Amino acid sequence: MVSRPEPEGETMEAELAVAPSGCSHLGSFKVDNWKQNLRAIYQCFVWSGTAEARKRKAKSCVCHVCGVHLSRLHSCLYCVFFGCFTKKHIHEHAKSKRHNLAIDLTYGGIYCFLCQDYIYDKDMEIIAKEEQRKAWKMQGAGEKFSTWEPTKRELELLKHNPKRRKITSNCTIGLRGLINLGNTCFMNCIVQALTHTPLLRDFFLSDRHRCEMQSPSSCLVCEMSSLFQEFYSGHRSPHIPYKLLHLVWTHARHLAGYEQQDAHEFLIAALDVLHRHCKGDDNGKKANNPNHCNCIIDQIFTGGLQSDVTCQVCHGVSTTIDPFWDISLDLPGSSTPFWPLSPGSESSVVNGESHASGTTTLTDCLRRFTCKESRMNGQYQQPTDSLNNDNKYSLFAVVNHQGTLESGHYTSFIRQHKDQWFKCDDAIITKASIKDVLDSEGYLLFYHKQFLEYE
Repeated sequence: MVSRPEPEGETMEAELAVAPSGCSHLGSFKVDNWKQNLRAIYQCFVWSGTAEARKRKAKSCVCHVCGVHLSRLHSCLYCVFFGCFTKKHIHEHAKSKRHNLAIDLTYGGIYCFLCQDYIYDKDMEIIAKEEQRKAWKMQGAGEKFSTWEPTKRELELLKHNPKRRKITSNCTIGLRGLINLGNTCFMNCIVQALTHTPLLRDFFLSDRHRCEMQSPSSCLVCEMSSLFQEFYSGHRSPHIPYKLLHLVWTHARHLAGYEQQDAHEFLIAALDVLHRHCKGDDNGKKANNPNHCNCIIDQIFTGGLQSDVTCQVCHGVSTTIDPFWDISLDLPGSSTPFWPLSPGSESSVVNGESHASGTTTLTDCLRRFTCKESRMNGQYQQPTDSLNNDNKYSLFAVVNHQGTLESGHYTSFIRQHKDQWFKCDDAIITKASIKDVLDSEGYLLFYHKQFLEYE
């Protein structure tokens, strides 16, 4: 492929409007009923949506030369012939019969033997995507992804930002202050923690959310998706989360009003509403057992707390597993450091009776107040190296509370990179050290599993 210099003054719209020239050898195939023939090949031998079609593919799709089906099997587009791509049996057929086009029976790509490459054709691509969606629907899988077509606004953004943004270790993209809308510091610190949760960030920034609500304007998940876009847009001015606050008031009415609220209570309420809205449920009821749900919220935050009770008479063991979004821990009254939890993915012992498992992001709530409203001080540390790599969690966010049980102020610490921490105090963000984090009076601690490789 020969590159050419871009003429000055050429617009991004013009560049994006130019379609690839495509393969010049498709003319011999695009005759008569070629669309119907191509659809039949996709339906029977590539996507195979029904159980009957999958059985037929398994029986018939073998190389006509060597009789195997694991060597990148391709089908000729001109006649009924299956051949191995790896062993070049399909190449030999193309050369002898002059049938220059074949289709990959695993991924559906079209290969041209004259161009010696997989080719793109818009009409063929449309047919392939349509048949793929039909097969997914038959299998009950739904649409796994959708093609992206830039809007006018996106075209304008591409025009003014032609180069891809490079993320470095000193990059501050993703850090953005939040305006306090009147005693909303409890919400701001939770938003900071959620927007820096690795798996949740990757989900929303890859545009994975598909709204199931009848009214998208009332969907909290849609608003969270917009919030992630705002945070990672590169803008430095503080964001005003007025719409998020309105939706929280609408769907969690016990949090409505400008009174100071508890950050932990807000987190649980937000996760509950996000869980319901992921499923298109807006009936105002509490979410059902989240352990049986496969939405993104429960995939990330839900774990199972196993409790074993042993009968002292018959020595039988009764086991129950309850889902949890967070674990509340009593903070010792002494000033000695302690570890809030060293959770394992299989069986970490908690109080000798319970086991936490299954969650990729763990939230610990430290009970720092007694019923007499006196503060209980204590320090916390990251889990030690006593566990194997699959059972290690890394601290990535801390929510702090300064004040009394009735009033006070919330701030948060966010880990941007491996050893870079920032303090978020509503609209003000300042750099912090790991010592600042570990010496702070943490209220909520957020961990993610180390094997996720976000270090």
